[in-house]
Amino acid sequence: MSAPAPASFLFRGRLLPLALLAPQLAVTLIFFYWPAVQALYQSFLREDAFGLSRHFVGLENFADVLTDPTWLQALWRTILFSTAVAGLALTVALFLAVQADKHIRGAATYKTLLIWPYAVAPAVAAVLWLFMFHPHIGLFGRMLNGLGIAWDYKLRGDQAMLLVIIASAWKQVSYNFIFFLAGLQSIPRSVLEAAAIDGARPMRRFWTVVFPLLSPTAFFLLVVNLTYAFFDTFGVIHAITQGGPGKATETLIYRAYTDGVMNLNLGTSAAQSVILMVMVIVLTMAQFRFIERKVHY
Repeated sequence: MSAPAPASFLFRGRLLPLALLAPQLAVTLIFFYWPAVQALYQSFLREDAFGLSRHFVGLENFADVLTDPTWLQALWRTILFSTAVAGLALTVALFLAVQADKHIRGAATYKTLLIWPYAVAPAVAAVLWLFMFHPHIGLFGRMLNGLGIAWDYKLRGDQAMLLVIIASAWKQVSYNFIFFLAGLQSIPRSVLEAAAIDGARPMRRFWTVVFPLLSPTAFFLLVVNLTYAFFDTFGVIHAITQGGPGKATETLIYRAYTDGVMNLNLGTSAAQSVILMVMVIVLTMAQFRFIERKVHY
């Protein structure tokens, strides 16, 4: 006797589906689209610090931003920072996923522990690394100074940038690990066994069999990690360095915050937000246009 077919539901009216979608649509419109439209509108205006007067200036705010040498320095700093964060987070997560996918004792415990850091907020993750690498009270900071290495991220810009890169990448490793591990477990074992029978060594099997099959996951994570590095690392930078020392860790998102919240230059800050949004959209389109060609689905 054959199993009964699964039941299907058909909504005869439009009211119930729209009511079910309404909460998510409301959240999306209020917290995503409305602020984006407000930023776009405000980027064409110039207001005083108290918000008492405003006037339309067209593209003048954008011209001021794009010709500002300090903003251009922040742009190149953001490119370096985002590339380093995405590369480090993806590399470490892939290595950990490959190791966790092996048949080892206690693998389930290792997987659970590696997933936990994803639940930590960016600001909290920054504070954890701050306490570890603080030059005076941090365990590793004091150890480095004891070894003769002049470690003080509050005075040296290169050390500050290194610290925020590591803290930001550590926060994202768990997210990447989940997807990489799921991708590895979806690869048929028969394919790997066939490659082993043909004489392929483990490293060759990984680069010629495993990684091409994992490329869709890697491409998705590349897009997500670059977007994360551009936007969601604000909490890490604000908690550790606040853009210092000497603007050494001031990225574009932190520069927009400084101009808008600290300096009350709302028009220029909105223009920076719009430019950053356009840059991420163009970068994502370029990744789908060129990098996706190497993806094997």
